[in-house]
Amino acid sequence: MSCILNIETSTDVCSVAVSENGACIYKDEDHSGPNHAEKLGVFVDEAMSFTDNHAIPFDAVAVSSGPGSYTGLRIGASMAKGICYARDLKLIAVPTLELLCMPVLLRHELPDDALLCPMIDARRMEVYAAVYDRALRPVRQTMADVVDENTYREYLDQHPVYFFGNGAAKCMDIIGHPNARLIPGIEPLAKYMFPLAEKRFLNEQFEDVAYFVPNYLKDFVALKPKKLL
Repeated sequence: MSCILNIETSTDVCSVAVSENGACIYKDEDHSGPNHAEKLGVFVDEAMSFTDNHAIPFDAVAVSSGPGSYTGLRIGASMAKGICYARDLKLIAVPTLELLCMPVLLRHELPDDALLCPMIDARRMEVYAAVYDRALRPVRQTMADVVDENTYREYLDQHPVYFFGNGAAKCMDIIGHPNARLIPGIEPLAKYMFPLAEKRFLNEQFEDVAYFVPNYLKDFVALKPKKLL
């Protein structure tokens, strides 16, 4: 198994966690942001002090890779890459929308045919969203959606679809479908990264530290929705 430093800065929340052997053993969170430039370095120092005091060596750093705030992702990626260079660690990228699904899957009972639609707010009626099944297999890749009553109808007509993330609440009245379910209060937090980061570590899905760049919101503007399965 592994010890991983997890960094999440894709939204206004700044969070850091340490996972070891598939469990979260340390976490710090600040929900008053955005203030990643002020908080992230402090949180990382405290996490490293914790592991050093317990003689637990890090094996990798996992960072949320977007979509999300340009500034937040840039700060998180810069911090993660700096630590990887300084300590000769592997770098793991965790997609933010997959991360948003983790507290839903861990804390909520869902029907077998449920689909998950995590959403990152992009102002007005635009969101950045993907659609997953309960096994986190992508049903539709991440896209920039201008939400109207037909945006997710092909999924809603066949399945209960659970919407969550900081872009979800504003869309519910417009979607207006009986199969649309809102789960409030879901945020991408470092303490939920470890199942995704651990899986990538075991599969040796590492990033090139020198060339890794997060998926900023602007990267999805030109994309058109496309169903994968």
